[in-house]
Amino acid sequence: MNNSAEYEKHAAVNALAAMAAAARTAPKARGIDNISTIVIDDPDTRAQVAAKMVEIARRENRAFCERDAGNIANSPAILVIGVASNPADLNCGMCGCPTCDELRQRGGVCAFNSMDLGIAIGSAAALAAELHMDNRVMYSIARACIELKFFGENVKQALAIPLSVTGKNPFFDRK
Repeated sequence: MNNSAEYEKHAAVNALAAMAAAARTAPKARGIDNISTIVIDDPDTRAQVAAKMVEIARRENRAFCERDAGNIANSPAILVIGVASNPADLNCGMCGCPTCDELRQRGGVCAFNSMDLGIAIGSAAALAAELHMDNRVMYSIARACIELKFFGENVKQALAIPLSVTGKNPFFDRK
């Protein structure tokens, strides 16, 4: 006889692999893949991210970051999806700058890249829901990963989806 906790952890990790694939294959606004994914499935990295989240909470007076750091202790697997800053060279102005060159000078993010991140996170979160994995889209985890330079230098926007397989979703009704 086997303990179901180990199978539940495997289910979360397997779901995360499928979610990473869903993020990768999600439609892109210009057909250009600027998506990067990180999988956090080990306790040491999770602790490093949680510590950075607490640091951000205290440095910027963002209590929710510290609350979220406590939440990820219940997550055997976390998917972080980032998008590289890659202006479209359309000079469309949707980013708030009149030209793509000005956006580059300001170090901003192209609106098309932000849309691609939203589509990718939506695809991954929808799959998590289909697989009956407790999950929540979180900015706080992704912010810590960006500060820890897990993506390198070019990713300026990211979102994360921690998973949990428990009797009650730990990512809702939080204090």
